[in-house]
Amino acid sequence: MPLYEHVFLARQDASTQQVEELTTQMTGIVEQAGGKVTKTENWGVRSLTYRMNKNRKAHFVLLNIDAPSSAIAEIERQERISEDVIRYLSVRVEEHEEGPSAMMRKADRDRERDDRGGGFREGGFRGDREGGFRGDRGDRGPRRPREDAETTDEE
Repeated sequence: MPLYEHVFLARQDASTQQVEELTTQMTGIVEQAGGKVTKTENWGVRSLTYRMNKNRKAHFVLLNIDAPSSAIAEIERQERISEDVIRYLSVRVEEHEEGPSAMMRKADRDRERDDRGGGFREGGFRGDREGGFRGDRGDRGPRRPREDAETTDEE
C-alpha cells in the first residue's frame, strides 16, 4: 500500500481533547478503509505565518499513514466538512521517517537550549551599552559642506 504523511491544522480555540477526537476520527477512517496509522505526532499550538480564516495560531497534528488512496480522499473530505480544521496537506512518500519528525527534534533542541539558559547571546540586548543607546560617537570634527549644495562666490 502507498505511504502518506498527512498534516492537519485545527483551530486554536479547539481544546486538546477535541483535537485528539479529530485525530481518533481520522485514524478510524483509515482503519475502515483497510489501512493503518503508523505514527501520530501532536506538535501543539504554534503560530501561523499568516492569518487563516481569522486564526493566528493552530494545533498541528502529523499522521504517518499506510493506506490506499481512497482512505486519504475520505480523510480530506471529512476535514473539508469539519469546522475545526483550518488546513490539511497529504503527501505521498517513498518511506516513513524513523523516529521523531523534524518538528519534534526542533522542539527538543529548543527545550534543551532553554534548560541551559541560552535564551540570549552573551552581553544581553543592545540597550545595555555604555554611553547611551548609540554609544559614544566621539569628536566628529568640523562639518564639511555637502558637494551637491550650491555655493556662492561672495568673497
